[in-house]
Amino acid sequence: MKLSLMKVAIVHDYLSQFGGAERVVSEMARIFQDAPIYTSIFHPEMTWPEINHYRVFTTWLQNVPGSKRHFKLLLPLYPMVFEQMHFKNYDVVISSSSSFAKGVNVCPEATHICYCHTPTRFLWSFEDYLSRQGIGTWSRNVLRPVINALQHWDLYAARKPDYFLANSSVVKQRIARIYGRDAQVIHPPVNVHRFKVAHKSENFYLIVSRLLSYKRIDIAVEAFNRLGLPLVIVGDGPDRAYLERLAKSNVTFTGYVNDTKVLDYFYRCRAFIFPGEEDFGIAPLEANACGKPVIAYRAGGTLDTLIEGESGLFFDEQDAESLLQSVQSSRKISWDPGKIRLHAESFCPENFQQKMINFVDEVTSKKAAIELRR
Repeated sequence: MKLSLMKVAIVHDYLSQFGGAERVVSEMARIFQDAPIYTSIFHPEMTWPEINHYRVFTTWLQNVPGSKRHFKLLLPLYPMVFEQMHFKNYDVVISSSSSFAKGVNVCPEATHICYCHTPTRFLWSFEDYLSRQGIGTWSRNVLRPVINALQHWDLYAARKPDYFLANSSVVKQRIARIYGRDAQVIHPPVNVHRFKVAHKSENFYLIVSRLLSYKRIDIAVEAFNRLGLPLVIVGDGPDRAYLERLAKSNVTFTGYVNDTKVLDYFYRCRAFIFPGEEDFGIAPLEANACGKPVIAYRAGGTLDTLIEGESGLFFDEQDAESLLQSVQSSRKISWDPGKIRLHAESFCPENFQQKMINFVDEVTSKKAAIELRR
C-alpha cells in the first residue's frame, strides 16, 4: 500500500514539557499530516506551540487534579492508561516513547513502530535518576516495590512493537541490553535552518543548558577557573547558586534569556562546551549549525554527532583536567565554519523525514509480502 493511503496514528507518553522528544512528535506529525496524536496528557502552553496545530486526543488523566504540574506523580497509572488504548483501524502506529507509549495495543494487521528515546530511565537507572531528582533514602525505599512492578510491565510492553527505532547508537545498545530487541538508529531532527554560519568569533566559550547536577556544568566551571578564559553559561536551574559560588570572575551566568539572545551568543562564541552525557543532545548540533566547534565529553549521543578534529573535540574523562586539555588543544586548530555547518546539515528535518518515510515504507512492504505468501 502506498504511504499516502495508509492510516497512521502517533502515540506519545505525555505532552507537558519542552523537550527533544516532543520536537520529534511534532516532526512526525508534519510527515504524516493526517495522523492524530494520542497521549495521556496534553497542556499546550507547556510544550512546543506547533503541536497545537494537530489533532491531539488525551485520556482521563487529563482531568485528574494536579496533572498539569505534577504529571510524573501519576507514574503508577500510566501503564493502565496506555493498555486501554486499542488501535483497530490503523495501518501503522508509531509510538514515541521514553516510558509507557509503547504499551498500546495494536491489531495484528497493523505495524507498530516504537521510536524509543531511551528505555524507561527512572526504572532502569533507578538510583541515578532519584539522585538527580534529590529524592532521599526513605522515599526510595517506599518507591522500590512500585519500581519493581513497573519494570515487569515495561519488559512486557517492550515485546509489543514490531520494530524499534533508536535516537542514537547508545540508546540502540541500551534497548538491546534491557529489552533484548534490535533497533535501527534514526537521529532526531535538528532545525539547522534557523541558524546561519558565523565566520567571526569573540574570545569566550559558551554553555547553553539547564543547571542540573547531572549536566556536569561544575567541571566546566572548574576548568575555566583554572584556564582564566571567559565562559558564558546560559540557562537556569537548581544548581545555579552552587555554581555561582564555585565560579571565578571570568565565568558569567546569564540566567534564562530569549531565543534571539541565545542565537547571538551562539554566533559570537569561540566554541561550545558540552560536559554532560545525553542520549542524543541537540545543542551541540545547533552550535555546529552556526559554524562553531564543540568540545564534548566522549559519551552518549555525541559519539554519533561529533566528528573529532572536524566539528569539534572530545575529552575522555568527565573531569576538569580532561576538559581543560581539550580546550587548550582546540585553540591550536584552525576550524572551518563552513565545513562544521555542512556536518550539522546532515541532521536536518528533511533527512529525518526521508529516513522515517523510507523505514515505514520498508517494514510495511515487508509485512504485506509476508501476508501475500500466506
